[in-house]
Amino acid sequence: MKISLTIDQETCKKCYSCIAECPFDLINQDQEGYPQLRKAAVKRCIRCGHCMAVCTVDALDISISPLSQSISVDKTLLPSPDSVKHFLESRRSIRTYKKKIVEHSILEQILDVSCYSPSAHNSQPVHWIMVEDPAKVKRIAGMVVDYMRDIKIFPGLIRAWDQGVDKVLRGAPHLAVAHAAPKGSEHIVEDCTLATAYLDLAAHSHGIGSCWAGFLVQAIHFNYQPVIDELELPENHKVYTALMLGYPKFLYRHIPQRDPVNVTWR
Repeated sequence: MKISLTIDQETCKKCYSCIAECPFDLINQDQEGYPQLRKAAVKRCIRCGHCMAVCTVDALDISISPLSQSISVDKTLLPSPDSVKHFLESRRSIRTYKKKIVEHSILEQILDVSCYSPSAHNSQPVHWIMVEDPAKVKRIAGMVVDYMRDIKIFPGLIRAWDQGVDKVLRGAPHLAVAHAAPKGSEHIVEDCTLATAYLDLAAHSHGIGSCWAGFLVQAIHFNYQPVIDELELPENHKVYTALMLGYPKFLYRHIPQRDPVNVTWR
């Protein structure tokens, strides 16, 4: 990997925050005391951009995450702790959806947010399949029901489907499927789960409901081929999570209570 670091020596304060924040100690001082890349950066840099992002005077630029392409943190847009608490506590798993389609541009926006989820060594291994067509989502739900028939599980869900009620993907108009190469990260399950959580919460911020599609993922994990073929996964990729998406048919007016946090302090 080609990588270069540039320092504006007139601006640099030699505070060395870039050196302190590099996860793999790939920055040291040159003979004049300015930050410079170690040779090991060519192989070990994970492209996190911490060194550029932490500089208080914009004196550092790095080729793998250019300063000119970065977004400045706008403190006026950061929510208060109370806002974050209310936002997270008000999120619900939605199982009844309007037929209204979510605009393509909004689906793109929430997918973009998922790119900023943490991943092991900043590997960013997650790929998405976004099923926009409600008819295709319904067809996939039917395939999951067929899987249930084949192995004789969840008879209640099968009966509901036969009666015209989708208890698998809940009539959601859209479906997001997270997939990745198993060797794409040292912690592929966690990486896909975190990306899906970001997508989930980004959807909530737009007033879009979501619910994790566990029955679908189960069918795929048990290698039900019709569903796998329908998704047209890249070779050697596996599905790790999936999320139903759509506008809620009903809005929740209250936040239900949860059990107190279970914690052991040391």
